[in-house]
Amino acid sequence: MKTLTRKELINMYFDFFESKGHKVIPSASLIPENDGTVLFTTAGMHPLVPYLLGETHPSGRRLTDVQKCIRTSDIESVGDNSHLTFFEMLGNWSLGDYFKEEMIPWSYEFLTSEKYLNIPTDKISVSVFEGNEDVERDNVSAEIWESCGLTKNQIFYLPKKNNWWELGSGSGPCGPDSEMFFDTGKEKCSDKCDPSCDCGKYLEIWNDVFMQYKAENGKYTPLEHKNVDTGMGVERTLVVYNGLKSVYDIEIFVLLRNKLEELTNKKYEENLKEFRVILDHIRTSVFILGDEHGLLPSNVGAGYILRRIIRRMIRYIKNLGVENSILESLANIVIDYYKDDYKELLKNKDIIIKGLLEEESKFNKTLNSGVKMFNKAVSNLNGDMIDGTTAFKLFDTFGFPLEFTIEMAEEKNLKVDTEGFKQKFKEHQDLSRTASAGEFKGGLADTSEMSTKYHTLAHLTLAALKEVFGSNVYQKGCNITPERLRFDFPLDHKMTEEEKKQVEDIVNKHIDEKIDVIKEEMSKEDAINSGAEGTFSDKYGDSVFVYTIGNVSKEICGGPHVKNTGELTHMKIIKEESSSAGVRRIKVVME
Repeated sequence: MKTLTRKELINMYFDFFESKGHKVIPSASLIPENDGTVLFTTAGMHPLVPYLLGETHPSGRRLTDVQKCIRTSDIESVGDNSHLTFFEMLGNWSLGDYFKEEMIPWSYEFLTSEKYLNIPTDKISVSVFEGNEDVERDNVSAEIWESCGLTKNQIFYLPKKNNWWELGSGSGPCGPDSEMFFDTGKEKCSDKCDPSCDCGKYLEIWNDVFMQYKAENGKYTPLEHKNVDTGMGVERTLVVYNGLKSVYDIEIFVLLRNKLEELTNKKYEENLKEFRVILDHIRTSVFILGDEHGLLPSNVGAGYILRRIIRRMIRYIKNLGVENSILESLANIVIDYYKDDYKELLKNKDIIIKGLLEEESKFNKTLNSGVKMFNKAVSNLNGDMIDGTTAFKLFDTFGFPLEFTIEMAEEKNLKVDTEGFKQKFKEHQDLSRTASAGEFKGGLADTSEMSTKYHTLAHLTLAALKEVFGSNVYQKGCNITPERLRFDFPLDHKMTEEEKKQVEDIVNKHIDEKIDVIKEEMSKEDAINSGAEGTFSDKYGDSVFVYTIGNVSKEICGGPHVKNTGELTHMKIIKEESSSAGVRRIKVVME
């Protein structure tokens, strides 16, 4: 079996599903537009939520992609053989088209066929939903797997926590999934060892989600519009196919660790934990900083996670005895490796490097202050335990990871109240999630009447801003709830009361004119040539929807809209503030 590269795997997957009538669509942003329950895009389904809910996708009903994702819930596990904070997820989608009868045999074919992954059948195990008091056992999936060639011993029925998918809200489309695992050959850890066990015998490589129910008020009813949502991790699949020991043996990490060995004069094998954390975190940091929606380190929300990742990486670099900055050298390797597939990385290279170096500089400045606070806490200590509040303040204010504080304490034969720290950290997380839910609540995932109206209002608002401030104005960010529109745009000054009134008057004039909103489907090239705007148009693929509002606005867009501006009521700017350097944010309501 020849070695498979990342690019070859992705192309193989695309070729397979294109042969099954799928259209390749590009990866969406790491900053989710449609799910307020998460700070980052954690799965390929997030950008497609509107279409899973029934919106028509411009590229059709059969789609395939590779989506960049971030999951930080297991950040402390980074450094073992399988955990990463950033990863790429291959996926294919049926939007009300095919279902289990097609998807499961396709999964089996891609996994076992000599033309594709060519994994021996006896190395594959699968899990299916065992059923509960709400939803029946998924015997259909099990029977299809058997018909493909798996034995009953290779098929495991697992509970809802293992084999069920639904939105974070607990309502909307949902259903059982069937997960596929590679048997690593390790002995079972017990008689009850199965794919839900984390002993290392079973490595998950693919997941087919079958959205066949609608959850509402704790009840599940069958959906007429059934969807398929799949996910295959690029990194883990490369490990399985190439017979590697860990995800840190794939090509990008080999390139990075060779450079890190050169920069530190240390050996990877002798410093596994430090090296692996640095390798993982530099890649993740580069992708977040270089994202098309833009994000910088901060103390709240996703920016807080980014800050934690960068500072954690710096701490491990210092553990290797490195005092000079090496972040730019490592970041350049990541950018160069992925630049052809994610053009935003090269486009935003200066932003990425600047963000890394500025955060490194800030952290270096707080190190001494943090150490002073730590020493002061130690001098006032009664007993041998540093309290959780102090540990969290060191983390939150000075960027000290808990392990950093524990190590400092151990040097003085002291302990740290880790449970107290976790409680303080949980309180902080809850606040961040609440802020995030408020920040992203609704979005395009909410196709209610008011959200639809506000989505149309966003087009009129952009047109008015261009009229007042010039054609260089564009949509930097947009978020919609049923209660308001939040709109970010570049501007070098605070809006005056007169300017706000100008924007309001222009928008309200177009509302009063009762202009029809015309929807057309065309190629992206034709759309751009026709004058349609679309700051984030790369995410839509080759075929797009264009919404035209008279001579006022013409935009590439995938969301829901009203049919006539007369359906809207008058708009009012209720708040205007700075979003970031050179970017203003307005909050708008319809009176």
